[in-house]
Amino acid sequence: MSKELEIELKNMVTKEHFTRLQAAFAIRPEDFQEQENLYFDTPDFALKALQSALRIRKKQGSFQLTLKTPETEGLLETSQLLDAEDVQNMVEKRAFPDGEVKKRLNAAGISCSSLAYFGTLTTKRAEISYKGGLLVFDHNFYLNKEDYEIEYEVSSLETGIRIFKALLKQYGIPFLPAKNKVRRFYEAKIGKSQDQAPEPGKTYDHE
Repeated sequence: MSKELEIELKNMVTKEHFTRLQAAFAIRPEDFQEQENLYFDTPDFALKALQSALRIRKKQGSFQLTLKTPETEGLLETSQLLDAEDVQNMVEKRAFPDGEVKKRLNAAGISCSSLAYFGTLTTKRAEISYKGGLLVFDHNFYLNKEDYEIEYEVSSLETGIRIFKALLKQYGIPFLPAKNKVRRFYEAKIGKSQDQAPEPGKTYDHE
């Protein structure tokens, strides 16, 4: 089990801009790794109402359950490893594994037995170190859609904003703050009627 404070800046980009940045940083096709994000919430989106999100990430044959909850600055990620049987039980039987994630959900008043699997978003991701942070290139596929985004993960929000905006300006990329993946997934799945609902996982607008 681990806990980590996450501060990340996100920007949507076109395929052309994505390819341009990929070339500028000498990122090869083989540098991308595929991961799957399986999303869960209650039927009435109780986690979304708490600006939180719950996912299982499958990467290189391993499974990690992560609960994201908002902090004053950034998101607190509470994670634990699962095995394939745990994942199958969560998806098919709504059987939730014991651990710190379950404890935090219970403390927030979320009944784990009510959590349902909503679907999967697949990402092809490449990462490089950049000026004290982590620059992330994501090509996402979900519900017959695909999009491209650039993320910058940092330890200081103020410094990260300055560096990230300078990067976008340097390569002529429009400032288009990205909604979180889970938000985009839910909008695609259930329509724009959810636009006014609280967003699961806080995304900073870089300003």
